[in-house]
Amino acid sequence: MPNLNAFKAYDIRGRIPDEINDALAYDIARAFCALTNPRRVVVGYDIRLTSPELAAAVRRGLADCGCEALDIGLWGTEAVYFATFAYALDGGIMVTASHNPADYNGMKLVRAEARPVSETSGLAEMRTRLEQGTLPPPATEPGRQSALDIRTRYIEHLLGYIDRRKLRKLKVVVNPGNGGAGAVIDALEPYLPFEFIKVNFPPDGTFPNGIPNPMLEENRAATAAVVRRSGADVGLAWDGDYDRCFFFDEQGRFIEGYYLVGLLAQVFLEREPGARIVHDPRLLWNTLDIVRAHGGTPVLCRSGHAFIKQKMREVDAAYGGEMSAHHYFRAFSYCDSGMIPWLLTLALIAERGPLSALIEPRMRRFPVSGEINRRLNGDSKAILARIEREYAPAAIAVDHTDGLSLEFPEWRFNLRGSNTEPLVRLNVESRASEALMRAKTEEILSRLEV
Repeated sequence: MPNLNAFKAYDIRGRIPDEINDALAYDIARAFCALTNPRRVVVGYDIRLTSPELAAAVRRGLADCGCEALDIGLWGTEAVYFATFAYALDGGIMVTASHNPADYNGMKLVRAEARPVSETSGLAEMRTRLEQGTLPPPATEPGRQSALDIRTRYIEHLLGYIDRRKLRKLKVVVNPGNGGAGAVIDALEPYLPFEFIKVNFPPDGTFPNGIPNPMLEENRAATAAVVRRSGADVGLAWDGDYDRCFFFDEQGRFIEGYYLVGLLAQVFLEREPGARIVHDPRLLWNTLDIVRAHGGTPVLCRSGHAFIKQKMREVDAAYGGEMSAHHYFRAFSYCDSGMIPWLLTLALIAERGPLSALIEPRMRRFPVSGEINRRLNGDSKAILARIEREYAPAAIAVDHTDGLSLEFPEWRFNLRGSNTEPLVRLNVESRASEALMRAKTEEILSRLEV
């Protein structure tokens, strides 16, 4: 019986070699073939040292099932999404562990049109096949393994989101964290008037400057310092497989992903009046305010890429965003991209002025706590139920789309429990009162410790 602890809700991710290895990667590819019966599948991999061998095992598994395995080589997750929909392939497998430690690896899988394969849409079935050993026998005629060069079409697609005639020279700090984003920056650089100041730039699977995850506060200092020292117009940072992009304004201040959702929603509503915009429930007043003011329709959805992508398709939304820095685009087959957001945002800065001027009014109007994680002594479900009993009687709205959301006239909060550990995540926002937001944040945190 193989160790299948790497199977998660949305992807496959585990420690090398106990939870993920070449033999398991080979069998996962065979299980994917049993699930989807594909003819052509794209395979890509990230900068981790174990990724090329795992990707080779995946390609062998696909080929032995009679499927053509198309190798795009070293890219980020969105490149597999792009290849799958742009070349009308039957599926895609990306070997990556995103922002996990260096001794981890894993896979993200998609069907045709880059539709995600998650626990409820195929991963559980694949796991069962692996447990029971019901994998396809070798095909009479193995499939081919061939290279697929997506570079030209992918770069053209990215540039299609902006009008380059309206751009101007900007000084831009870019920090891939030694992940994969640097190669795309290099490919885009000849087409853009920006001066790129490159930090932790070369791809390096040993992660000499730490795991690329700008969601962690300690990982933001390097980008912020270079922005301030160089007098840059903006700073950008990515996680390892660059499906998330993070922003710093010209003062080196980290900008919460929440405010970028509103900013990008406005971009698409100016292009497509009346469009639907999908958002998650953790923080939402700023998004609702902007979407409604620009004639759009906000659509609430549970957080998580599989849920957001499904909702995007259901309502044919032009754009969707999560405060966790995942941004989704209809023209990108409803998938998330870490490249499209910064191209759109820098185009806005070039036309309308500094990022701080675009964001600060929104920050003052709807101050937020940022997501706060707290470990608990008891069961998270019981604690959420207790908080609801305490606060719901005075609330004007109660919502359980994702955890517990309670709304009051001048403030609101969302509290979500982890499914795997005694942990809750809190987000608080208010209407134009940072003092109220901070007071309520401390109040709820104190209640969690009771």
